[in-house]
Amino acid sequence: MPRPGGSSSGSGVWVEQPQADAAEADGEKTHGEKTGGRSAWTRGRVLAALSVVTAGLLAFHRAVPNAVGRLGSLLETFLPWLGLGVVVLLVLALLRRSATALVALLLPAAAWTYLFGGPLLPADGSGTRDLVAVQHNVSDENADPAGTARALAGAGPDLIAMEELEPPALPVYEKTLASGFPYHAVQGTVGLWSRYPLTGVLPLDIKPPEIADTWNRGLRAVAHTPHGQIAVYVAHLPSVRVRASGLASSWRDASAHRLGRAIAAEKVKAVILLGDLNGTVHDRGLSPLTSRMDEAERGLAFSFPVSFPLARIDQVMARSASVRHIRTLPATGSDHLPVAARITLD
Repeated sequence: MPRPGGSSSGSGVWVEQPQADAAEADGEKTHGEKTGGRSAWTRGRVLAALSVVTAGLLAFHRAVPNAVGRLGSLLETFLPWLGLGVVVLLVLALLRRSATALVALLLPAAAWTYLFGGPLLPADGSGTRDLVAVQHNVSDENADPAGTARALAGAGPDLIAMEELEPPALPVYEKTLASGFPYHAVQGTVGLWSRYPLTGVLPLDIKPPEIADTWNRGLRAVAHTPHGQIAVYVAHLPSVRVRASGLASSWRDASAHRLGRAIAAEKVKAVILLGDLNGTVHDRGLSPLTSRMDEAERGLAFSFPVSFPLARIDQVMARSASVRHIRTLPATGSDHLPVAARITLD
């Protein structure tokens, strides 16, 4: 009779089959079935490729063409949110147990940190040549202008810029802010309130040529501060729309070009720009401004929409001055969050 664990050869000789070796072989087969027969370095190649693509979009977003649907500007509007893609890829790489995917993930992580790590660092201390500026699109549907004015003044600013000022609400803002901000200027639907005297108030012609209706959404004034004269610009650029065909931003871009030319021609050395620019600082549509002015060094301050802020389209920029930190303030009756910035004069 055959012996357990043995087998018969053609010559009648019984050959032992070690049971331990058979069990080991079965274990290897099971492990191979689970991993697809691949090592940690050969699994996850698709995840690694997605990491490389994400890194490329972060590092070379300017290379994405804007000719069709302004896809480049659309990407740049939501560029910080590619960080969520990095997190998702990390989780998938860990589940896949892929060393290749984990190593490749270092590329988008480094690119995101380079772009947005700085703004997340704590703000440095205040200096003796600092000003605080508040920027807010107060909304033409704001049902509580007095409460909004008190909230903006509560941040302790030296300058307050507002957009979407409507004639019925304007006297309320003027009365509420009169004691703390005795100087103010209004042009069309934008206004500036200041603790310091204002001179040289002028409207800004930033209307896109395609708009035929009356449209006055910019002003320029000179604030006489203890640190010297500062040209202050307040602007509300046209809105953009996200459509199936892409980003509709041609009017916004044209208005940004006009505003950029006005700032380039400004004779006063120090300039502060406050406004609802309907674009992020990475959006190439605002390059006529971002190429001439410094943006905030610290803080992301997503300001729109108020229900779930996705981007900061309310901006504070400066020339011959540094925007040290920007932050959001609590919600008012607007669909935007106010932003407050600390500016250090050079």
